[in-house]
Amino acid sequence: MEDLCYYEVLQVSKDATTTEIKKAYRKLALQYHPDKNKGNKEAEEKFKLINEAYAVLSDPQKREIYDMYGKEGLNGGSGRGGFSSSSMDDIMDIFNSMFGESFGFGSRAQQRSTMNYQLDIEKEITLEFNEAIFGTEKEITIKYLEPCSSCKGTGAKDGELATCGYCHGQGQVVMRQGFMTFTQECPKCHGTGKISQESCKVCKGIGGIEKSETITISIPAGINNGNRLRIPGKGNIDRYGHRGDLYLHFDIEEDENFVRDGDDIYIEAPVFFTQLLLSEEIKVPSLEGEVNIHLSPKIRDKEHFVFNNKGVPNVNNPHRRGRFIVQIKIIYPKKLNSEQKELIEKLNESFGIESKPHKSIFENTFERIKKWIK
Repeated sequence: MEDLCYYEVLQVSKDATTTEIKKAYRKLALQYHPDKNKGNKEAEEKFKLINEAYAVLSDPQKREIYDMYGKEGLNGGSGRGGFSSSSMDDIMDIFNSMFGESFGFGSRAQQRSTMNYQLDIEKEITLEFNEAIFGTEKEITIKYLEPCSSCKGTGAKDGELATCGYCHGQGQVVMRQGFMTFTQECPKCHGTGKISQESCKVCKGIGGIEKSETITISIPAGINNGNRLRIPGKGNIDRYGHRGDLYLHFDIEEDENFVRDGDDIYIEAPVFFTQLLLSEEIKVPSLEGEVNIHLSPKIRDKEHFVFNNKGVPNVNNPHRRGRFIVQIKIIYPKKLNSEQKELIEKLNESFGIESKPHKSIFENTFERIKKWIK
């Protein structure tokens, strides 16, 4: 399931109003609620992500922080927008209005990692052009951490920890940005309030031992550079058995003919000038096979032929597709042999005065210039 920015999660623009955000949330929350999708893990994860996004975008202060600093600006860089009491009440009001007071709606507070390392991990993978366009399944090997048994995941020798002097054991520090004040996770103890005096020799102070796992992932059609894919439960493991998530970033390879711009696909069609004069029909390869282009003498260089809904499927809405655009490139001969030159001269003569349009236009101009010079 793609973990894009919060605006993309709710399928709204970045300048969406509070009313538009609430309306989008109502629609998506109703669609993906676990009680309406029993046993569907993907719907459950989507529902959590929708609530996470709404909790941030429905709160003016959190939304402002998010717009300025991204997810790292929220909750000390954890990338998770926690529920404020106002946003939680708002969410409950929405569900009560849709389902009634008796509707079973529960929430589970997110576990704060008490490990010396982050539970979520990130990995970049390369996709071929067609894999990103049409979607694919990939088998990848990931490396993750599980708690070191020697230090119990603390990173400290024998698991002995001391109170963090930077935050005085609070696990949080107050940050100020202009007129705004918000709490951030302590950068020294990573929110635990404890630090190690001497590093564990087994894990070198990391707190975890590296393991590897091979998994198969399903990549949705239309994924692009800049998108992220969230794989739940494939991150690092803490001492309580909780496992973080894996976030995949993509590097999409270019194609030798097709050029992608968002959901639009471009291709350049080289045609010889005689094909235009003879009004030929050419076949151009597209993502769905081929399209026909009817040439004519009126066509100009770099002219576009646009085919709607024949581009890339939108990663958020597979039923919506971009455009397929053919750009004409007119080719002229770089050199003529004697036979070709003779044929061109005969063709030129056959057009008579038509072949010299400049003469009729410039003749009067030359006469006027002569009068000016006198």
